Amino acid sequence: MHKERTFLEKLVLFFKGLLMGAANKVPGVSGGTVSFVLGFYEELIYSFQKINFKALKLLINGRFKSFFKYINFQFILVVFSGTVFSYFSVSLVLDFFLQNYELYVWSWFFGMIIGSIYYIAKDFGEWNYKNMSSLFIGAGIGIGISFLTPASENDDLWFVFFCGIISVSGMTLPGLSGSFILILLGNYVLLLVDSVNILFGVIKDIFAWNFDFIKDSFKIRYLKIIGVFTAGSVFGLVSISHLLGYVLKRWHQIVTAIIIGFITGSLGIVWPWKEKIIKQENGQNLVDQNGNQIIENYERYLPNIYETTTWSAIFFIVFGISLILAIDFYGRTKKVK
Repeated sequence: MHKERTFLEKLVLFFKGLLMGAANKVPGVSGGTVSFVLGFYEELIYSFQKINFKALKLLINGRFKSFFKYINFQFILVVFSGTVFSYFSVSLVLDFFLQNYELYVWSWFFGMIIGSIYYIAKDFGEWNYKNMSSLFIGAGIGIGISFLTPASENDDLWFVFFCGIISVSGMTLPGLSGSFILILLGNYVLLLVDSVNILFGVIKDIFAWNFDFIKDSFKIRYLKIIGVFTAGSVFGLVSISHLLGYVLKRWHQIVTAIIIGFITGSLGIVWPWKEKIIKQENGQNLVDQNGNQIIENYERYLPNIYETTTWSAIFFIVFGISLILAIDFYGRTKKVK
């Protein structure tokens, strides 16, 4: 699994991490699906499995070179550099397009997920009774999650830590959107919008040699929240990866069938034609600290085929499917060479 990468390969891997990070931030889209389709999912799981007691022993004994090689540090560093960078770049671009061209963005995602289902299923093998049952179980869970009602925001640090564990599952479980889970837990705006914006502002202050934020209790509160959330995410990544590595090794086809079913069932989350249901209190629409309305859920509807926007949306669905098929074609031609 370990291999030396050229500069170009590292650049490509960084770009893949960029896409995974952007996907993780968008409700309904799974970063795990992106890593699965782009071909680095199993190495991701494998690398996190290596963060164990043996790795800790190497670190304590000062065998840093062996430690970095053992945990596949180069791979982790490049992927997560791309993921973190995306939160302050690609994610902001996505936020803009979601705000101004929401229907077309969801259509594009919807198409990519359909393409992803094909990509994962095409080399599956035998669809026997056991695998079909696993497929339907995964689909049932995906559909069930997509229609749950979101909870209210909760900034208790123990709950924020729990949110970190749960939300990071979107990176390790294809089809499960960590961002959508945060919406269901009521903490999407708190953890992926408000806290990230405050952190970005603090980082800019530090580079400007301005440390006034230390006296600002409002900013300190958000820094605590994002710190605890990050700790929960790291804990979740390592623990879930160990569990996934174990089950993938022993029941690979069954787990893959559940993943395919789950991704299929979760298509309802990214259905392009939907109206926002804004969270209200005492008859008033609630907004976050940036003045954006807080989305409670979505009401889905069938499109009007006589509208131009419907056909534009269908174009983006086809474009999304074509993009995944192109990636698949590129991967197959590369193997042949």
